[in-house]
Order: sequence, then C-alpha cells, then structure tokens
Amino acid sequence: RIGSATSLSSAIVNTRLQELVKLFKERTEKVKEKLTDPDVTSDEESPVASPAATPVPPPGGEVEGDKASGDDHYCEMLCCTFKYQPWLDRLKSYQFPSSIDPLTNLMYVLWLFFVVMAWNWNCWLIPVRWAFPYQTPANIHCWLLVDYLCDLIYLLDILVFQTRLQFVQGGDIITDKKAMKENYLRSQRFKMDVLCLLPLDFFYFKVGVNPLLRFPRCLKYMAFFEFNNRLEAILTKAYIYRVIRTTAYLLYSLHVNSCLYYWASAYEGLGSTTWVYDGEGNSYIRCYYWAVKTLITIGGLPDPKTLFEIVFQLLNYFTGVFAFSVMIGQMRDVVGAATAGQTYYRSCMDSTIKYMNFYKIPKTVQNRVKTWYEYTWHSQGMLDESELLVQLPDKMRLDIAIDVNYNIVSKVALFQGCDRQMIFDMLKRLRSVVYLPNDYVCKKGEIGREMYIIQAGQVQVLGGPDGKSVLVTLKAGSVFGEISLLAAGGGNRRTANVVAHGFANLFILEKKDLNEILVHYPESQKLLRKKAKKMLKSNNKPKDEKGGPGDPLIIPPRAETPRLFKAALAATGRMGGKGPLAQLRWRLKELKAMQA
Repeated sequence: RIGSATSLSSAIVNTRLQELVKLFKERTEKVKEKLTDPDVTSDEESPVASPAATPVPPPGGEVEGDKASGDDHYCEMLCCTFKYQPWLDRLKSYQFPSSIDPLTNLMYVLWLFFVVMAWNWNCWLIPVRWAFPYQTPANIHCWLLVDYLCDLIYLLDILVFQTRLQFVQGGDIITDKKAMKENYLRSQRFKMDVLCLLPLDFFYFKVGVNPLLRFPRCLKYMAFFEFNNRLEAILTKAYIYRVIRTTAYLLYSLHVNSCLYYWASAYEGLGSTTWVYDGEGNSYIRCYYWAVKTLITIGGLPDPKTLFEIVFQLLNYFTGVFAFSVMIGQMRDVVGAATAGQTYYRSCMDSTIKYMNFYKIPKTVQNRVKTWYEYTWHSQGMLDESELLVQLPDKMRLDIAIDVNYNIVSKVALFQGCDRQMIFDMLKRLRSVVYLPNDYVCKKGEIGREMYIIQAGQVQVLGGPDGKSVLVTLKAGSVFGEISLLAAGGGNRRTANVVAHGFANLFILEKKDLNEILVHYPESQKLLRKKAKKMLKSNNKPKDEKGGPGDPLIIPPRAETPRLFKAALAATGRMGGKGPLAQLRWRLKELKAMQA
C-alpha cells in the first residue's frame, strides 16, 4: 500500500512539473514572438485600473476645490447670503464672435427667428391697421412702440449679424472682417435691407400715422426664405414645417382678401347694398368668412350690384382660383416628398409579389419575403442603406461608416494591431443584411468566404450529434467566421450551423473585398496571416493534448536530448571514432528505430 501511494504521489508530482514546464515554454514563446513582432497583441487581460484615491482634506476641514466653488456661487449682502447663478458669469464673460457660419451656427438661426417674427408683424398687421378701424388715437402709442422695436431688430441685423457672415470665395472660407463687410455691401441682400428701412415715418408729421407708409418693411422677405432653409436643415422631420408653412400661405392670402373686402365695403358704404359688409358683429371675422367663401369658390354669396362691386368680385374669383390651385399643388408636392420613401417601399413590394404570383412561388416563401420587406423597412427606414450613401463622396461615407461600425470592428481580435487606415477602408466594404427567425446564416460543411458582425439581434451556433443542439448564443457586437477570410485554398469549411434567433441584422465582409484592401497594406497582411494560423492551430488542437490533473501519466514522456549532447554526438560521428560516445550514438539510433 505504501509503495502504491508513493508511486501515485510521484506520478501526480511529475504531472504537475510537466504542466509547469509547459506553461513556462508557452510564456517564453509569447515573449519571444512579442519581441520579434511588436504588432502582435498580447492575449493577457489588461490590468484593471485601480480606483482613484480620494483626496485627503486639508487640516481646515474641507477640500479647497469645494470651498472655492462654494465661494464662487454665493455672495453676502447686509446680513443675508444670496446664491446667484453661475450663468451670469458666463454671460458677462461672453464675447460676440467675430465671424458667423450661416450654415451651422444655431445662434444665427435663432436670430433669424426674431427677424422673421418682426417681418410677420409688419406683413400681417399693416393691412389690418390700414383697412379696419383698430388703430385709434387711444392705442397709437402701443402700435408705434412695437413698430420701432421691429425696426431696431432690422437695424441690428444689418449692423451686427449680416456684416459678420462667412462666405466662400474660390473654395476658401473667408473670415476676415473687412472682406465679410465688403461682401455684404455688394450683395443684393444689402440693397433690399436698406430699402425696407426707408424713413417714410417722417411723413407722419404731415399726413398723420398712416400704416401704409410702413409698407417697405415687408420687403425683408429674403430673411424669411433664408430662415426656412436653415430651419429645414436642422429639423429631423422638415416636411411637417413645410406643411405648416404652406397652410400659413393660404391663411395669409385669405387675411389680405378680408382686409380688401372691408376696405371695399367702407368705400361703398357699410350696409349700403346687400353685397357689402353690413357693419354688424365682429368685422374681421365676418370679412374673413366672406374671403374664405370667395377664394375657395364655395358659392352662396350675394350678387354684386354696382360696377365697382362686379369688378372687385371678378378679380376675387380669378385670384381665388389661381391661389387655391397653387396651394393645392404645393401641398401635394410637400406630402409627396414626405412619403416618397414609403411609396418606393410599396412599389418594390408590389412588384415582388406580382413576380412571385406569376411564377407560382409557394405561400410559405411569399410570407417570408413579405416579412423581410416589412421588418427591413420598419427597422432601417429603407431597403438598402448603400443607396442612401452612394451620392456622398468617399470621405463623408468613411466618416459615417466610422461612427456606425468602428466600435464593433475594432473589437475583433483578428484586426487588432493592424493598420488603422486599412480598418477604415474595410468599414466602407461592410454590407448590411437582415435575417429572419430560423434563417441559416451559414451551414456546416459549406465554404466560408465572409465574416459576420452582429449589429442587432442574436444568432445561435448549433451542433451535437443531431446538429440541433444550441452550443452558444451570440449577441450584438459578436463576430464569427473571421478566420475564413484568410484561410488558404478557397476558404475553410464551416464546422457548425449558425441560425438567426429572432430577427438579426448582420454586417458582412466578403473575402474578395478584404483581399483587394490587403494588396495596399503588406505589413497588415503578414500580421493577419500569422494571427489566422495561430487561431487555426488553437481551434484544431485536440482536447487530450492539454491534459488535466485528474488524468495522471503512468509513463512520463521521454525528455528531449540536450543540445550540447547532440553536438558532441555529431562531432563524434564526423570524426569516425569508436569510443563510448560512438556506441551511445549507435544505441540511440536503435531506440529511435524501435519507436518508429
């Protein structure tokens, strides 16, 4: 019993020693490989950062930074302590920019909003104050106050903002103050801005406060169209604003027509005939109702009696038909542009269904095709992402691809340590594909010519005797099939089935695309070849080679012959000696022959 226990313990010790020798050899090989090729990344885990040490407070009790921040946010007055906002300091230290980018500066868009509000005040209320008796000596000071506030906004727009707008000349963005000012002074915009600020208000002293003298203020329409362009560029659903703007056009045309109708009624005499406004009720609402019925040509209006009324009504009918048809056409274009993608999706789906019905495709296949169309459209908003980016230059396509895909591709162990520009070129070759539930991404035994990156969803790797057991479930951000990109001989065989578990959106990188890229990056190609061989060896290594503590070796393997001893044997063989070394060399040859 003692002998058997001793032999068992010696066998376990021997096994442990062999494991240690094997670990030391592997570590030596890794260090050697790292020294010979610095691009190879280490397989060891990066050390976890230690938690930041909490600063020790000074003897006074508080940390100095906290105390300073507290002093900055409080002020003492008399016997009380008041807290004031830090944004006041930022407002005091704010410096107005010397140049403004009109395409990307949100502050400029906000300023254009105030300019457009001032312009709308003049466009909407000048006709009302001229036609209706709403401007009286009792409230004239209120009207003038808002009028001159709008004039101040116009003046600030000319002196402060328009002279600081950047412009492009010869492909260069000009930010020089003098050049920007000269460019504005030479533009058509400056002429219209000066014209809309003509000081016709001085005629108030002679003819009284007549709102028509402020009509030039409505000529600042260029600011309105510029605001529309800038606002649509930053809105995610610009078509909603376009619908609102087109509706406002229709309402404004009705507004002007109602003002003209009240002026015509006052000219003929209120209540003088059945056609004019009779002076009862709210004058603006009654006239607006008449304008709606006239421009939309609903009918049911009283017949005009005098020549002036007939001519006025004819002009109203002609203008109403023209304006209403223009509004309807513009509204149709806005709605059509907003639903262009949906219309394209429906036409593609209808064409596919027609094709499948013509060739009598089974209903199960047709239902899967319909499901793919619906899921792809609702998840991406389009059927093919490449169609959206095909019009962009390569640099912009690369920027979008980096933001979308770089975080996923950079985590692939196969590409770590490669040239950064090579990875950028590879990002532009990625193709997005949607798989339906239970769709086979790849099957066992087929040639692998692509790599898959899971963008959304999950896939399951199947195996086992029946080929249906779930070996592992891969989630978003996982990568599989990367070794097949560099395998020689046309690609390696797939060793398992991969099935989509639910809807899965995958990025695919084909082997031919990677080969076209690696032609320009030979160093990265060498590194990828080396990593692929290493990964193939680790995957093909038999499980019994690692051994375990529970399987002690009964007969330990023969230790390798020392190199110095081999050199001595070789020297003895060349000298043709017949001493003990030569006999030992002959004995070793016999042992090798017996083992063979």
